[in-house]
Amino acid sequence: MPFNLDKFVASPSVEELDSLKKSEIVKVAKHYGVEFQPLMRKDEIKRYVLEYLVDESILPITVLETAITVPTDNTFELKRLEIEMNKEIRLKEMEREREREEREMQMQMQKEKEEREMQMQMQREKEAREHEFRLKQLELGVIKGSDPKIGLDTGGLFDVSKHVKFVPKFQEDNVEKFFNHFEKLGEQLKWPRDKWSILIQSNFTGKAQEVYSALSIEDSMDYDKVKKAILQAYELVPEAYRQKFRKYRKADTQTYVEFAYQKERHFDRWCASKKVSTFDTLRQLMLVEEFKRCVNDDIKTHLEENKADKLSEVANLADQYALTHKFGKVGQTQNKGQFSRPNKKYGNNSGTTGNSGSQSGSISPTNSGKKQPDSSRQKNDQVSSNKAAF
Repeated sequence: MPFNLDKFVASPSVEELDSLKKSEIVKVAKHYGVEFQPLMRKDEIKRYVLEYLVDESILPITVLETAITVPTDNTFELKRLEIEMNKEIRLKEMEREREREEREMQMQMQKEKEEREMQMQMQREKEAREHEFRLKQLELGVIKGSDPKIGLDTGGLFDVSKHVKFVPKFQEDNVEKFFNHFEKLGEQLKWPRDKWSILIQSNFTGKAQEVYSALSIEDSMDYDKVKKAILQAYELVPEAYRQKFRKYRKADTQTYVEFAYQKERHFDRWCASKKVSTFDTLRQLMLVEEFKRCVNDDIKTHLEENKADKLSEVANLADQYALTHKFGKVGQTQNKGQFSRPNKKYGNNSGTTGNSGSQSGSISPTNSGKKQPDSSRQKNDQVSSNKAAF
């Protein structure tokens, strides 16, 4: 007998519901609007329909007690999957929430960092403007309470305490720039040059302070000697600049533009230390460097000690050194520290002939023994060559 939905709705019962197939129970559930999953088993859908009918007071509550629904393994598996899925969803939501909080925290930290950097930059700019303003006031002589003569007090003496605060900060990583800045200030503010060493030492730190303390009282009062000692301590001499220029290589973290800038900077410092200002001085600098590269270490050291800047001067010094050391070695070997006049008649000073021996003293057996085999060997070689010719 075919299923009649209208008849069931008119008079629903547990007995008739138990006799229905799954497809028929699905029709009943859809009719009443009961929510279910298509993959659910027949007994599970029927259970939902009974619960709905009891909730709507269509059937008594006792039908739930008599209705037997035995959960199967699939039911438990679906429930487990549902729980795991919900758990995974919650974990993903928590992960997204944590990532969002981390992003917000990073953005906040970055914002605070930028604000601090901006404040520091503004503070530096403010200090630079104030410093420039004070310098301008000094130049114009309008500082309140100051004498029209810049750098002089009412007694006509230079007051160091009033000008120490204008000395630039010492930078160990850029000593040359510090001295250039100081000298420009000294010229602009008309500081007496004999007071420069007193002013500049007030800002020395590190190695510069140690070098200044090691100077004598006389040298410490001479600005040029102080500057020279400090630059030498930091190896800021022409040879150091030259080596930095020649040996400087590109770092992996550098761009080629940065490398070119540093290379050019080392070259400019080398040229500035040698006071290169014209093409001819640059030409001499290159030629002298190449000349030194071609000579041995002893001559090169001698040339470095004499500090010649022109190729002609360097060449003369090299010839003098080579000539002096050549004769010195010969004299020391032959005469054992005693000077002797060369034998002009025979054109040698070896002391191998009788005349030479009578002029320079007795001939050692060792020297005469060495020369005799050489003379005999030459005669034998000449006879052999003549025989071969015939």
